[in-house]
Amino acid sequence: MFRNTILAILFLMLAGCEYFITEDEVILPGKRIPVLLHQQTINADPSLAEEKILLPAPVPNAEWPQSGGYPNHAMHHMMIGDTVTRIWSASVGSGADEDERFVGTPIVADGKVFALDVSTRLSAFTADTGKSLWSIDLVTEAEEDDDHIPGGVAYYKGRIYVTTGFGDVIAVDSTTGKEVWREYVRGPMRSAPTVRNGRVYALTIDSRLHALRADTGENIWTHSGVGEGASILGGGSPAVDEGIVIVPYASGELVALTAETGQMIWSDSLTSVRRTDTVSTLSHIRGNPIIDRGRVFAVSQGGIMASFDLKNGRRIWDRELGSIGNPWVAGDYIFMLTTDGEIASLSREDGRIFWVRGLPRFEDPEDREDPIVWTGPVLASDRLVVTGSHGEAWAISPYTGQLLGRIELPDSVSVPPVIAGGTIFFLADNADIVAYR
Repeated sequence: MFRNTILAILFLMLAGCEYFITEDEVILPGKRIPVLLHQQTINADPSLAEEKILLPAPVPNAEWPQSGGYPNHAMHHMMIGDTVTRIWSASVGSGADEDERFVGTPIVADGKVFALDVSTRLSAFTADTGKSLWSIDLVTEAEEDDDHIPGGVAYYKGRIYVTTGFGDVIAVDSTTGKEVWREYVRGPMRSAPTVRNGRVYALTIDSRLHALRADTGENIWTHSGVGEGASILGGGSPAVDEGIVIVPYASGELVALTAETGQMIWSDSLTSVRRTDTVSTLSHIRGNPIIDRGRVFAVSQGGIMASFDLKNGRRIWDRELGSIGNPWVAGDYIFMLTTDGEIASLSREDGRIFWVRGLPRFEDPEDREDPIVWTGPVLASDRLVVTGSHGEAWAISPYTGQLLGRIELPDSVSVPPVIAGGTIFFLADNADIVAYR
C-alpha cells in the first residue's frame, strides 16, 4: 500500500508539470502547424505560382433583380467604366443602429433601384438619377412598436417581393408601390427571397423554406431543415436553376429540392468538427450558394467550402475555409472573403488557392480596436470590389490580389454592393444609397 501510494503521488507530480528539456536535448526540426483551424491562415498553392489567371471578358448587365444578382447567383464578370465617379445619392429611410441592421442589398430592375430600410420601408428610385419615385411602409400597426431585423427584396415581372422579420412575404407593384398581396408564413425571415418561374422561395430563421405562388401568395409546398438554436445575423437566399432549389440552412445543412414539389434530391453538411472557438461552432451558411454549369458552390461560417454535383450531390472537393459572405464565380475561378479577414482566389475545378491577400482587421491595428467587417466581393471590369465597416470600398486585382484603389463612403457598409447598367450601388448603414458610374 505504501509503495502504491508513493507511485501515485509521483505520477500526479509528473502529470502536473512540464517535462524538463536540457541543453543537450534535440528539438525536432520543422515548421509548427497549429492543430486548431481557427489559429491558421491560408496559403496559396505553390504548384500554381506560375499559372496565370485568365478571366472571361466583362459583359454588361442591365439588371440586378435579386440577392446575388440572378436566381442562380452566378453573375460572372460584369462591365463598368475604367474609372468611376459619384453620380448621385439618396436616402432610403431609417439607418442601422444597435438594434436594427441592414441584411439585404438593394436590387436594380426596369430602370429602377429598390431598397428596404431597417424599419421595413420599401423605396424606389430612378437608376440613372436617383429621383425618388415612391415609398411604402410595410409594417402593420400591430408590428410597428417592435424592433426587428428586415429580410430582403427581389424583383420578378413587375412586382417586388419582400420578406420581413415579422414573418410576412409581401408582393408590391413595382410601378406604383401598391401592395398586391401579403402572406404570413409564421416565421421571421432575415434573408431575401428568390423568385423563378412564378414561384417565390422564402427561408425563415427556424429553417423552413416556403414556396409560394408569385401571382397570389398561395403556399405550394414547405420543407423543414434541421433546426439551429443560434445563428448569425442574416442568411443566404436559396439558389434556383435547372428545376432545382439549393437551400442554405442555418445549421450548415445544404439541401437540394425539386422546384416543382419540394421533394428532397440530396443533402450534405458544411459543418466542421475541428473548430473550437464559440463563434466558429456556428455552421450557418450565411452566403448565397451558387449554381453554375452543373456545379453547386457553398461555404459556411463553420469552416467548410465545398463544390457539389448539382444533380446527385456528389462532393467534388472541399476546403477548410470559412466565410460569412457570398462567394463569387467567374470562369474557372472562385473569389471569396474568409472569416479571417482575407480575400482569396480559388480554382473552380479543384479548390486549390491561387493567391491570398490579407485585409486590415482593425481600424486601430496597434491597439486592435474597432474590428473591420468586410463584405463582397463583386467582380467588374478586372476589379474585385469589397466594402468594409470602416466606410471604405476597395478595388483589388483578381489576378494578383493587389490593391488597385479605394473610395470613401458616407458611412459604414454592412451589405455587398450591386452592379447594373455600368453603375455600382452602395447601401451605407446611414441608409444612403450612393451610385458610382
